[in-house]
Amino acid sequence: MNHKKFCFILCVNQERYRKECLYYLDHLRIPEGYEIDVLTIEGAESITSGYNAGMQASDAKYKIYLHQDVFIVNRDFLSDILNVFQDPSIGMLGMVGAPKLPDHAVMWYGERVGRLYANAVVQSGVSIMGEARLCDVEAIDGLLMATQYDVPWRSDLFTRWDFYDVSQSFEFWRRGYRVVVPAMERPWCIHDDGFLNLCNYYDERKKFLAEYRPGDSKAEAQEHET
Repeated sequence: MNHKKFCFILCVNQERYRKECLYYLDHLRIPEGYEIDVLTIEGAESITSGYNAGMQASDAKYKIYLHQDVFIVNRDFLSDILNVFQDPSIGMLGMVGAPKLPDHAVMWYGERVGRLYANAVVQSGVSIMGEARLCDVEAIDGLLMATQYDVPWRSDLFTRWDFYDVSQSFEFWRRGYRVVVPAMERPWCIHDDGFLNLCNYYDERKKFLAEYRPGDSKAEAQEHET
């Protein structure tokens, strides 16, 4: 394990997004004595299988899993996450998270914290959620997930492109690691996600509830499924 190395891991299927994402990564300030690497995974069967492949291929202690349409505009991003990870109890951080995940597990229907420049059909502009302080959360959004410990992604359960992020958050908590959203006065990144494809979202949600909340009622499992 290389304790002086960062690795960015992203699954890609659009060259335009890949180039823009890498443009922003190329302009990050690298802390003295550290190095960075970028792994792009093409043709992944699922995001969990792609991220597992990237995790196993890298010896970096600090791994940043991000969507191809995420552009990091905070040039001191690497130093900032190092500061957060000085606390060994913190295993993973994200830009947006849910302090308490709703019973139905749909993150955006509950309270969220974080900072984000968003560009989507449902919302565009600066999204400010909660206070600008470090906050422990049950789950973070998968747009960007930075870790200092390797925890396998549940490719045995989540075989598509949804609920991998909430699952991974719970896997970190199961191992005794905290999951946090850091203090940000301004957003650290842009998420240019456009249209949301939810065709498999609720099927994957059922898997999540069965694995992590088996006591939930059938009515809860069906809530918001429209």
